[in-house]
Amino acid sequence: MKRKLIAAVGVAGMVIGLAACGDSEDGKAKADAGPKEITVWVMDGSAPKAWIDEVNKEFSAKHPGVTVKVEEQKWTGIQEKVTTALSENSPPDVLELGNTQTAGYAVTGGLADLTKDKAKLGADAWQKSMLASAEVDGKLYSAPWYAANRVVIYDKKAFEKAGVTPPKTRDEWVAGLEKLKAADPASQPIYLPGQSWYILAGLIWDEGGELATKDGDKWKGGLATPQAASAMEFYKKLQSFSTAPKDKDEATPQQSVDIVPKGGVSSWIGLGWEAGGAEKALKEAGKEADFGYFPIPGKTADKSGTVFLGGSNLAVAERSKNKELAKEWLALAAGKDQMTKYAVETKGALLPNQAGANFAAPAGSFAEAMAKAGLNGKITPVTAGWANVETEPNPIKEFMTKVLNGEDPAKAGAAADAEIAKRINK
Repeated sequence: MKRKLIAAVGVAGMVIGLAACGDSEDGKAKADAGPKEITVWVMDGSAPKAWIDEVNKEFSAKHPGVTVKVEEQKWTGIQEKVTTALSENSPPDVLELGNTQTAGYAVTGGLADLTKDKAKLGADAWQKSMLASAEVDGKLYSAPWYAANRVVIYDKKAFEKAGVTPPKTRDEWVAGLEKLKAADPASQPIYLPGQSWYILAGLIWDEGGELATKDGDKWKGGLATPQAASAMEFYKKLQSFSTAPKDKDEATPQQSVDIVPKGGVSSWIGLGWEAGGAEKALKEAGKEADFGYFPIPGKTADKSGTVFLGGSNLAVAERSKNKELAKEWLALAAGKDQMTKYAVETKGALLPNQAGANFAAPAGSFAEAMAKAGLNGKITPVTAGWANVETEPNPIKEFMTKVLNGEDPAKAGAAADAEIAKRINK
């Protein structure tokens, strides 16, 4: 329904717009002569004020007299708000979109085609793993902005007591967990809920598999495959070292503030904000956090495990009244100079869209581990229907719980694939 709404309003809007242009050239001239303003939507917490001020300062120097109105949005309910805004006559000119949401807005005609603007936007410098979420069928509809990925967070004291050092391979990882279990049977060597599907996605990618693949003009699920079965076998081995529930994800309960601060967890897998949340919760409880960090190990030492790159893109609305100015602002925001400043402002908590802008993270920091892991990052299938797959009850999560409870991976995978195909092809 949302796609139909955008399409219908878009066609009606074009008809009205063409009629208006034909009726009043004087009105158009007066509008062009008036003061210019572009509106930029960013999500709460994404854009440090100092950085936004720098971008707008540089933009104003090149375009005196043009005002940039920056409006912060909340993630809650944002998809509905963006869908509505893009169907209206005065949408925001530039807007931040989750990287897994971009394709959905692109295929409905809500976003401007930026393919011819690649050179001006500096697309050649963008990380290929991030660029993938900004393109649909070979056309560019947004600029990758930032990304973040998970790493293993560990208790340095627990590792030291067990004689464990950060592993480089899966085998070393499991061997270390066995040592941790032997050194302190009362603690969890790793806290790993049964439905942390972003982690499973990385393991499937390591095996050469995919969550879903294109089959002609349709999509099909990729869980009833040997690759997914192998990935799930390793996930099950990791999960055997944890007492976390098999039918919950990392947010229920929230691992960083509800589980880790209580103690008894030697390691866990999380994002930067989760590490920060755990440190704050421990401090408030009168305890001291002493965390170390390392990328999820790969099958061999020469390459870390593949990780899901969650993040945001910046797009220009197709119905923007100031499309060229919006592209100019976007080129500055997504360019190397401003992305370098962005990485500094966020202190490496987020990965910029190009390696040349990376923050020089302190040795041993979360940012350092995340940057290393992010070099081997991927995203979920780039198609509008993928958002339907993630809607609860998520079939990937259900697949994981079934296998962890003893069901045959092929049988569980077939059921999940049927549901994935149903949802992704809507």
